[in-house]
Amino acid sequence: MHLRFTEEELATLVEMVSLAAEVANLNPEETGSADLARFEAVENKVLESAKHAGMAEWIEFDQQRNKNRVTEKFQANSYFQRCIEEFRNAYFWEELMIRLAERDLIKEMGEEAYLAMNEEARRTKSEPREKRYWAKFQKKGISPLHWVEPNEEL
Repeated sequence: MHLRFTEEELATLVEMVSLAAEVANLNPEETGSADLARFEAVENKVLESAKHAGMAEWIEFDQQRNKNRVTEKFQANSYFQRCIEEFRNAYFWEELMIRLAERDLIKEMGEEAYLAMNEEARRTKSEPREKRYWAKFQKKGISPLHWVEPNEEL
């Protein structure tokens, strides 16, 4: 199969595969390594083609990982980097709210009762708490959060 891209389409494809590989690389599980290798192989192939198509200033060879990658300068100004940052930010806040609400429910009900509920019941009970945390985080960010260990010196 042979695909033809305009320079603009190839630039978009470079960003798309870089975004996909970056997101796949966030997977901390060892089981994902074969899948990550597939993503990185396609990324490497696209970047190699882009390098030969006149986009060499965007692409460098990573000796340590033995593959092509986009340069930091390219990443800094790229749409895909803004996507990654927005994803990380949104994921952080969502997970924080969900985990704090879950912690509160377990504290209130007990772990056994919490685990006995189905997913729909958990969501129904969690949602108001998540919204309350979201309102607080929107006002003050994480500055009011502190880690306190009983009997720990600060």
